[in-house]
Amino acid sequence: MRKGRFLLLFFITLSVFAQQEPNLSRYKTTNEKLKVWLKYTVALLDSEDYPKLIIASQKGIELSKNHAAYLSRFYLQQGIAYEFSNNQYQKALVDYEQSWKYARKVNHLKNETSALMRLNYIYYSVQDTVKGKSLVHYIKQVLDTTKSDYTKAVLNGSLAEYYQNNSNFENFISYQLKAIKYKKRLKKDATNDENIGVSYSQIAGSYLKMKQFNKVIEYLEYAKPYVTNSPYVTAFIYNYYIQCYVSLNKPEQAKKYYTLIYTLPTVKDSLFLNLSFANRSMSEHYINEHQINTAYNYAKKAVVFGQKSTDEEIIMEANTIMGRVLYEKKEYKNAIEILKKAAVKAVNYDKEFFVIINKKLSQSYAALGLWKEAFYYNEIYSKYNDEMMQESAKQSIANAEAHYQNKTKQQKIKTLSTENTIKNIQIGEAKKQRLFLILGLILVGIIGLLLFKQSQNRKKTNQKLQVLNQELDEANKIKARFFSILNHDLRSPVSNLIHFLHLQKESPELIDEATALRMQTKVISGAENLLSSMEDILLWSKGQMENFKPHLQKTPISVLFDETQKHFSGIENIQILFEDPENIILDTDENYLKTIIRNLTGNAIKALDKTTDGKIIWKAWNENNQTCLSITDNGPGGTQEQFKALYDDSEVIGIKSGLGLHLIRDLATAINCKIEVTSKPDSGTTFTIKFLK
Repeated sequence: MRKGRFLLLFFITLSVFAQQEPNLSRYKTTNEKLKVWLKYTVALLDSEDYPKLIIASQKGIELSKNHAAYLSRFYLQQGIAYEFSNNQYQKALVDYEQSWKYARKVNHLKNETSALMRLNYIYYSVQDTVKGKSLVHYIKQVLDTTKSDYTKAVLNGSLAEYYQNNSNFENFISYQLKAIKYKKRLKKDATNDENIGVSYSQIAGSYLKMKQFNKVIEYLEYAKPYVTNSPYVTAFIYNYYIQCYVSLNKPEQAKKYYTLIYTLPTVKDSLFLNLSFANRSMSEHYINEHQINTAYNYAKKAVVFGQKSTDEEIIMEANTIMGRVLYEKKEYKNAIEILKKAAVKAVNYDKEFFVIINKKLSQSYAALGLWKEAFYYNEIYSKYNDEMMQESAKQSIANAEAHYQNKTKQQKIKTLSTENTIKNIQIGEAKKQRLFLILGLILVGIIGLLLFKQSQNRKKTNQKLQVLNQELDEANKIKARFFSILNHDLRSPVSNLIHFLHLQKESPELIDEATALRMQTKVISGAENLLSSMEDILLWSKGQMENFKPHLQKTPISVLFDETQKHFSGIENIQILFEDPENIILDTDENYLKTIIRNLTGNAIKALDKTTDGKIIWKAWNENNQTCLSITDNGPGGTQEQFKALYDDSEVIGIKSGLGLHLIRDLATAINCKIEVTSKPDSGTTFTIKFLK
C-alpha cells in the first residue's frame, strides 16, 4: 500500500480553526475576504471534510481572480480534496497543474513545492510516465538552485517516493536520507517531527520490500521517537512491525503490535484503515501457517474495517486477502466474486496485488473446471508477473552492478592509495620549493610596492607644492592689487592733508580767518574720511583671509537704516530718507550689509558735494519673491565706465573711491547678493542691492 498521505503532512498545519463558514459581507477588501476564506478552507482540510473542501476551494478560486498566489493555494486544496475523496486522481491532476502554474507565475516557492510534490505522486498514480520523468527532471533543477531548507526537505522526499515507486530502492533511500537531513534543519515542531518519523518509516518500508528485516526494525526504531504524538503515523509504524515479524515468523511479536494498534486514538477513518491493514497482515500469516479458519477471522475483520475506512486501495487489499482465504477454504465461487471486486483498480494501486488476484482467479476457475476463464486470467497473471520479474531482475542487475562497481572502486582505491603516498612525498617537496619561490616573489612584490608608494608620495608632494606655489602666486597678485588700491585711494587725501599743514606752517599770513576755518573743516572731514577708508581697507583685507566668512542671522532692515541715519547725522545740506514700509527682515550678515550701506551712503554724499538741495533716499521692498534695497541720489550722475570697479576685479577707479566700490562688490558677493547701478549724467544715480535666493 502506498503512503501518499504521509507526505501531505508537510503543508497541512496542525492548527484548528472554527469550521463555520465565514460571512464575507463583513469584510470590505478582497484581500481581507481571501485571508478569511483561506483560513476556513485550511480548517476543512485539517478536519478531512473533503466534500465541503471541494465546494469551498471552488469559491476561493472564484474570489481570487487576479490573485495568483491565492489561486495556487485554492487549486492545491481542491486537488487534495479530490485525491483523498475516493482517489479522483484525474480531477486532482488538473487542479495540481493549475496550482503549479500560478505558483510559478508569482514565484511562490512554497506553493510550487507543494504542487510539485502532489503532482509527482499523481503522475505515478495515473501511470503518466512521460510527465512523471519530465517533472522529476524539473524538481532536480529546483533543488540545484534553491536555498530553502523547506523546499529541499519536501522535494528530496518527493524524489525518494518517485524512485520507490519505480523499485529503485538505492536511490529512494539516498534521497530520503537527504530529506531527513533538511527536515532536521527546519524549526522544531510537532509537524516536522512527524515528517522525520514518516521518512524513517518509509525507509523501513523499502527494506521490508527488499526483505532486509533487521534494517526494517532499525529504521522503525529511528522513527518511533518522532511520532509519539501522532497516533496516525504510529499506527502505520506498528503495521510495519507486524509485517516484519510475520515475515520473520514471530507471531507473538506481531500480535504485540497488533494489540497496540487497537489502543491508539483515531481521527475519522484513519484507525479503520490501519486496523484493516493489521488484520490483513495477520490473516496472511495464518494462511502461510495453513490455519485457514483463523486466517478467515482476520480477513473478515480486514474487509469490515476496510469498508469503514472508505479507502479504495485498502478495500482492494482486504478483498484480495479474503479471496485468498476463500480459495484455501475451497469456496471457489465466493473467492472469484470477491477477487473480481478487488481486481477493478488493483493495477493502478499495486502491481503485486494485481498479480496475486489474477493468479488466484485463474486457480479458482481451474478448480471449477472452467478452463477458458482459467486460461484468460492465467494469461493476465503471466504478463504482469513477467513484467514484475523483469523489473526485479533489472533492479537486481543494477544492484549487482553497483555492488561490483563498489568492489572495483575499492580495489582501485587501494592501488591509488599506494600511488598517492609516493605522489604525496613528491608533492611535499614540490610544495617546499613552491613556498620558497612564493616567498621570493612576495619579497620582490613588497619592494616593488614600496618603490611604487614612494613614487606616489613624491607625486602627491609635488602636486601639493604646485598648489601652494599657485596660491602664493595668487597671494602676491592680491598683495600687489591691494597696494595699488592703497596707493590710489589713500594718496590723494593724505597729500591734501600734508599740503594744508605745510601751507599753514610756512605761509600763515596768506590764510585769513574764514579761509583757515573752512580749510580746517575740510581737513577734519578729509581725516575722518581717511579713517573711514582705512577701516574699510582693514575689513576688505580680512575678506581675503581663508576663514573670514559671513555669519548669517535674522537682521531687520529698519535697524540698519536707524544706525546709518545716526552715523551720518552730522551731514548738513543733504537730506537722507529711509523707506521700509514692509518692515523687512533679512537672513544675512549684519556687519557686511551695514558696511555696504555705509559705503554706498558715503559715496552718495560725496557725489552730492556740489549739489544744492541734495537728497538721498534708501528704500527696501520685496519684488518677485526677492528682497531689494536701493539708494538713490539726485547728484550729477556718471557713466558706466565710472562704476567699472563693481564688475571688474582689475579696475581700481570708482566715483570718488575705487576702494569703496571694490569693497562693496566683494562684500556683496560674500553675502550672496548682486549690486546693479543705474546712472546718467545730470540725472542722479541709483544703486540696487538684490538678494539672491
